[in-house]
Amino acid sequence: MAKLSSDSQDSISDINVVPLVDIILVVLIIFMVTAPMIMKPSINVTLPKTSTGENTTPTQLAIVMTADGRVLLNGLAATDELISSKAKEEFAKNPEIQAIISADKDVPHGRVMTIIDLIKLAGVKKFAFSIDKKSAK
Repeated sequence: MAKLSSDSQDSISDINVVPLVDIILVVLIIFMVTAPMIMKPSINVTLPKTSTGENTTPTQLAIVMTADGRVLLNGLAATDELISSKAKEEFAKNPEIQAIISADKDVPHGRVMTIIDLIKLAGVKKFAFSIDKKSAK
């Protein structure tokens, strides 16, 4: 008589990776949704909208100009003299440094040009403006 063996009594020794993949995908989606919120500047500035141009990443010299006239350098309140000295200091460390200017759309053009002059006089050759891209209509 032949003996019938039952495989149902054997223990499962393989690792089931499907639940692990499901959890990792959920975590990835959470990071993808929250990352844009984390990357927003903490100071509320209404940037001008343009049809062309790209958003740039923050660099060592991040200058924010608010509608009420405040100027911030890397998140801290700054005067023209501080901006000039910090730009010279950073340029001495890294001649390829880039300054990013985020000016509220209500900031006078002359004030923005003053900040650009300070940066250029310090030796910084590369600078860019932060914008919000217009939606296609």
